[in-house]
This record gives sequence, structure tokens and C-alpha cells, in this order.
Amino acid sequence: MIFVVAINNEKKPLLSSAERENLIIQSTVHLTNVRVESFDGLVVNYAKNSGAIAIIRGLRHVSDFEFEFQMAMMNYNLNPGITSIFMMPDEKYIHLNSTIVKDVARMGGDITDYVPDIVRKVLLAKYKA
Repeated sequence: MIFVVAINNEKKPLLSSAERENLIIQSTVHLTNVRVESFDGLVVNYAKNSGAIAIIRGLRHVSDFEFEFQMAMMNYNLNPGITSIFMMPDEKYIHLNSTIVKDVARMGGDITDYVPDIVRKVLLAKYKA
């Protein structure tokens, strides 16, 4: 499995791509056959060049589906050999997104149930700085 940290120059992320890569590595250390990389460009091209056969994306609600469906269709048109797979979270996580988790952490709330411990520690340290 390859985790791809997409670089989007239009966004201002709290964590650098290197920091996000490191957090994914530390959060998946117990798993075998995992690779983590950053990429700036079309993920479908990355998938093709890395030998992947699928792109796995998460869906929380209908608004996610609309966007992800459009992306899946465009990816299919660009490379029909790459399948898009959608996964739904457990219902206790459906309401979450990165903005909500970061806001709760920034305001001193407990995010223990929502992110790996290493991520919790890094977020709390970022907001204390």
C-alpha cells in the first residue's frame, strides 16, 4: 500500500508534506508493505508510474461523493487501468474532517479518539507554539 501525500500549492497546510509523511510512517509502523511518498501532480499518473492498480478514497457524506465521483471519472478517462475504490468510515467518524479535528485541538479539546497518538502530540505541540 502506498500512502500519497498530495502537494497542493493552493492550500496552506498546518503541517509540511515532510511532517505529514513522517506522521503517516509513524502511524503505520505496525503494518507491513507500506510506503509513504509526497507527490505534486495528478495522483492517477503517480498510480500508473508506481505500478498501482487502484486509488482508495474515503467518503463521509453525499458532498464527498459528488467530488470523488467526478475525480474517479476523470481518472478513468486519463487511465482506465486504474480503478477507484471508495470506503466509508465507521459511523462514529462520519462527522470528522481535518479542519474540525484541528479546531478542537487548537481550542484544547480532546482528540484522542480521532487521531493516532503521535498525531495528537504533534497537533498539540503546534498549537502551543
